[in-house]
Amino acid sequence: MSNIKIALRDKPNREGLYPIVFKITKDRKTKIITLGMYCLKKDWDEKSSQFKKSYPNYLQRNRALLNFKQKALTIIDGFNFEEIDFTLNQFEEKLKGKEQSKITVLEFWLDKINDLNLAGRTGNARAHQDTKNSFFKFHKNQKVLFREITVEVLDKYETHLRANGSNDGGIGVRMRELRALYNEAIRRGVVLEKYYPFKVYKVSKLKGKGFKKALTRDEVKKIENLDENKHPHLSEAKYLFVFSYYTRGMNFYDMMKLRWDNIDNDKIIYTRSKTKGKFIVKILEPVQEILNFYKTVNILTGYVFPILLKEGLTPIQIENRKFKKLKQFNSDLKKIAKIVGIEKPVTSYVARHSFATNLKELGISTDIISQSMGHHNVSITTAYLKDFDNDIIDDANEKLLMEPISIYNLNYEKRYTA
Repeated sequence: MSNIKIALRDKPNREGLYPIVFKITKDRKTKIITLGMYCLKKDWDEKSSQFKKSYPNYLQRNRALLNFKQKALTIIDGFNFEEIDFTLNQFEEKLKGKEQSKITVLEFWLDKINDLNLAGRTGNARAHQDTKNSFFKFHKNQKVLFREITVEVLDKYETHLRANGSNDGGIGVRMRELRALYNEAIRRGVVLEKYYPFKVYKVSKLKGKGFKKALTRDEVKKIENLDENKHPHLSEAKYLFVFSYYTRGMNFYDMMKLRWDNIDNDKIIYTRSKTKGKFIVKILEPVQEILNFYKTVNILTGYVFPILLKEGLTPIQIENRKFKKLKQFNSDLKKIAKIVGIEKPVTSYVARHSFATNLKELGISTDIISQSMGHHNVSITTAYLKDFDNDIIDDANEKLLMEPISIYNLNYEKRYTA
């Protein structure tokens, strides 16, 4: 079901005139389209959604509004007749009379980013924003159409990224974002599937070279034992890493939004932002010590950690704060690693990998580790443990070579020393 209405915008422009807008609501989402008409508040009839007689040329203006509404209803009827579950963007494009094939990649991308921000999916919006900026740093034509993004263009974009220091993993991220955008453009009828370049250009070839992401328990202890009195500027990074490690690899976003209301005696109860899964985590001693510290430090808000410094921030403000603080967190972790003598790359995500790997090393089954991390599929957990499993296989091979000798010697001793 969809609902349409012509109304006066809440705020006036600099001249004190209120814009006339068209509102369409569908699936609980609303799109506001400006009509290029303005008037004083006293000249607008809210009940009938039209100009009052006090407005100059009110008859002609009301006729224009009526025609506009009729056109909107005709478009909706057309979608319904063709059984198209249209989006608000499709409706707007149809209403404005813009041909789908003439919509540029930039226009489509900006619209996508705006929709993601409005939906509160600010992380995805930022990812698309970064890829858009990267692509148009390479492709100078901001009026490029989807059908003009060919395999040759993608190859050249890849070369451009490599020339600027990107590896396979980073290039893969950019290409997957671009591919997702192209797929959506096809679904919305902006470009025909026959132009789809990713049938030939395979993103799957871009696999980042793995490295040992997990720290050993001894290496985690080195971070725990960092003397924050000597390095007070690194104390927050230390606390966040240790907290994440001992709370089943809680990610940075969830730590940032963790509230004192989530602490219930000896348990942390929260919903993971990424998967919406509910977690009940027993508070271990290192976590309790961190909570005790922040209970006396962070009193300005209801958040556990002093990352979001005030209540009532918008999703975009929260995303911007997360981006800034996560960048600082990762930078500080590199400094900590250097101080304590860890040569592996250490980032916020390493705490999660280390938690999984070290549980596996202690003999905990992959199924239990998967459940503790909130993975919907054991194969995801297996990917976390891939490097670790290779080490186990190597160790097992050595033990298999040694074991028959040990057993033989043991039998020999029993036989001849009895």
